[in-house]
Amino acid sequence: MKQLLPLIALLMMGCSQIKENVMIEIQNCDAGMFTHCLNSPNYALKNDTITISSSAKTDFFNAPDGLIRTANAPLLLKEIDNTKPFTFTAKVKPEFKNTYDAGTIYLFCNNDLWQKFAFEMDERGITRAVTVRTIGTSDDNNHNSISQEDVYMKISSDTKSIGFYYSLDGQTWQLARLYRNEYPQRIYIALSSQSPIGDGIDTQFTEIKLTDNSITDFRLGL
Repeated sequence: MKQLLPLIALLMMGCSQIKENVMIEIQNCDAGMFTHCLNSPNYALKNDTITISSSAKTDFFNAPDGLIRTANAPLLLKEIDNTKPFTFTAKVKPEFKNTYDAGTIYLFCNNDLWQKFAFEMDERGITRAVTVRTIGTSDDNNHNSISQEDVYMKISSDTKSIGFYYSLDGQTWQLARLYRNEYPQRIYIALSSQSPIGDGIDTQFTEIKLTDNSITDFRLGL
């Protein structure tokens, strides 16, 4: 029971009641549906395309051993009501240069409570889907390799479950992650670009869509 208390306390805090060591400074931004941001992102909005430029050595990751915490990647944020169903999709095209360069979408609450879904370059130079779920510390899960330069990504919730999916064509979806929705009432959907050991990259996001309904099949992502 003692091991469960920190997790319960973290989940009860919500996005507006955050301990000092996970304090974030949300800023106002004007990038279409994304009206808030974090870490002063350098972004451009043109027609239906949002491009986010990450600086050098930028990431969100709390090492599993608790020794290293990085929270400086730029995020564009859209606040949502997590008590209602939603589905968010975007086509993600990162400019891969160095290991761990990635274009990402998030469910984000604070620096200690978030889920990242990345199109990322791994240690062997292979680009693949990656998920990172953070509750105090981060896990790290590498999924299938993706040979094309862009990929569709989707997050969907029926208020009880959250699913993460990717697709090569926007039609056939592959499940990457599925778990119970234990996030607070108010949370953010986010777009981001990262370059943890590199000098920065640009990531383009297109075909961005947020709806107020969930998928009906959490295995197939449909």
